[in-house]
Amino acid sequence: MLSGIGDISAIQADGAAPSVLAAGGAPGESGVRVAKLKYNGAAHFAAALHQHVITFVSQGPTHCRVAGKAFSHEAPEGSLAVLPAGVDATCDRSADTTSLLICVEPARLALAAAEDSAFAAKLLDRMTGYDANLLHLGLLLIEECAADYPRGALFWNEAASRFVNTLVGRHTSEPKPSDGVLDAAMLGRLRDYLMAHLDEPIDVATLAHMTRRSQFHFSRVFHRSVGVSPYRYIVYLRLRRAVELIREGRLGLAEIAASTGFADQSHLSRWVRRVHGVSPTQLVP
Repeated sequence: MLSGIGDISAIQADGAAPSVLAAGGAPGESGVRVAKLKYNGAAHFAAALHQHVITFVSQGPTHCRVAGKAFSHEAPEGSLAVLPAGVDATCDRSADTTSLLICVEPARLALAAAEDSAFAAKLLDRMTGYDANLLHLGLLLIEECAADYPRGALFWNEAASRFVNTLVGRHTSEPKPSDGVLDAAMLGRLRDYLMAHLDEPIDVATLAHMTRRSQFHFSRVFHRSVGVSPYRYIVYLRLRRAVELIREGRLGLAEIAASTGFADQSHLSRWVRRVHGVSPTQLVP
């Protein structure tokens, strides 16, 4: 699990790897995976990250370096560190340590930001802090993982979504204007167009024309702005609307598939199971 988040070195006092008390994630594309590590005697953690990593550690003296900035402090129980993808980070402690790692795929954070109209929001790195809501959700995810998901994949995925949404709301900043990304106003117009035409075939060339770019250039800039390809974003919007309609319970699956642009009921069901880890009928409380 740790190898999937970047180039990682995790060592305790005797030079061995820490004990892994829990690690993984429920079925579905939550974009979130967790690990709980126990270091004996001392802890050394160093990483060049491919994913965003949010950590919570037990009480103790801590020496950190993130993106070239160093900081030493006496961490309280549940102390928070936010490590964005792409940064180099190290952490050293001279005591027994329990560490929770919540790993978030950059595309998942980008989609959550886009849903909140915070397109291309940037995760802020931080070496210390406390966030009771994030800690509560992180502990919940770890608890479910350690117990083999007793409340099911849907519960896990919804808790993971709340974690990511809280992260977007509390620990991101607006991007600086850049020629390399689409501005929020244009992205909002694109989303409005897509939502109005979910039941129709949507051609990326039409979206590119709206931005006065070639299809090739548009696809690159869109991915840079939103974090996923135009196709994946369209599927994301279709599925989000389909799930809303399933939970309303007024339409059958075939009607919902047709009204949200899926080829048929089976196509919709495959995407629900792929993303949420359950069948469409299991989405209804």
